[in-house]
Amino acid sequence: MDERQLRVLREVGELGSVTAAAEALLVTPSAISQQLRLLQRSMPVPLTERDGRRVVLTAAGRALAGAAADVESALARARQTVEEFVEQPDGVVTIAAFHSAAAAFFPRLLRSGAAPRLSLHDEDVPQDEFPPLTREYDVVLAHRLDHTAAWPRTVTVTPLLHEPMDVAVPVDHRLAAKRSLTPRDVAAEPWITVHDGFPLLATIEAIGAAADRRLEVVHRVNEFTVVAEMVAAGAGLALIPRWTARPHPGIVLKPLRGVQTRRHVDALHRPERTARRAVRTILSELQTAAGTISH
Repeated sequence: MDERQLRVLREVGELGSVTAAAEALLVTPSAISQQLRLLQRSMPVPLTERDGRRVVLTAAGRALAGAAADVESALARARQTVEEFVEQPDGVVTIAAFHSAAAAFFPRLLRSGAAPRLSLHDEDVPQDEFPPLTREYDVVLAHRLDHTAAWPRTVTVTPLLHEPMDVAVPVDHRLAAKRSLTPRDVAAEPWITVHDGFPLLATIEAIGAAADRRLEVVHRVNEFTVVAEMVAAGAGLALIPRWTARPHPGIVLKPLRGVQTRRHVDALHRPERTARRAVRTILSELQTAAGTISH
């Protein structure tokens, strides 16, 4: 049985006929009869009987119709509860972000004064592992490079940044005086890059291909704060995001010409999550924060 079938039974009992119930529910009499037949299949005793030319409820039918009123009331209360939850402006919103996005966006969200309560988490994973995180979190801040696959259709994407990745060099390095760099400028230098499976590694390979030589990767570190310290200490060059990484006095960032080095920073979420007012508010706050970060 379902709610619609119970409603039909109740209307037939109260109005006294299939025709009257059909008029009340704005359907055809045959549709009412079909719903009654479907309901009857799930019952061990007859729910209706003939009284002349009319269809009336049996004692069992009247008992079930009375219970149907309770069911409708309970469902109405349940719907109201869901509607109140969806419209709560201060409900908890769970957000996950990779490290540099967390450092850039989380403090701004916390200081924004937005009504939703936040539950913040760090999740630094390979690109294909970001979409599944939307099962666990309301919003997932994820990144991908221009040349990598687009996000799957299973998630909704709110674009935040299209961020350049610059070459980080020590302030006293011979390349620090250049306004921009080419793959040949940097190909002979030792490099610090990410672990296998992370999108940035493909850009390192593209730099080597453009310079016609394989880059020497000497260190594998995913956290840009640590990478900046290592570059400043002379451990090698690295690609560091222009806007979301914290400035470091010991390094300078130089644009790289000849290789596409931008990344997309996006908010991923499941479509149904935006039914909640609190989630919509956070997405708007993230877009506002992105505008501040990129200027």
